[in-house]
Amino acid sequence: EVQLVESGGGLAQAGGSLRLSCAASGFTFDDYTIGWFRQAPGKEREGVSCIYGGDNTTYYKYSVKGRFTISSDNTKSTVYLQMNSLKPEDTAVYYCAADQAIQGLGLKPDDFRIWGQGTQVTVSS
Repeated sequence: EVQLVESGGGLAQAGGSLRLSCAASGFTFDDYTIGWFRQAPGKEREGVSCIYGGDNTTYYKYSVKGRFTISSDNTKSTVYLQMNSLKPEDTAVYYCAADQAIQGLGLKPDDFRIWGQGTQVTVSS
């Protein structure tokens, strides 16, 4: 069964850090695009960062550039999102998603067919 499971969410203070993990089962990341998305209450789901397994290139949403780092450990079939200098506006449910058809970088939610269940990140001021 193809599955993604996120972990690592929780409560952090502004300026603090959290590391999210996205563990895959049933497939390997070799030629998949893995994206991190978030959705705050009353807002649309937005792309935060992505990594393409084919060449390990990465992309970040402007508002998280320099604060978040996406990385992949193919031996563990896990993608990480290291989040530093957290801000209250980073509060949201964070999801990871994967798709093989993108064949590059992309953060359009509709392009991703495999989704995790989400993990809550709350940043207090």
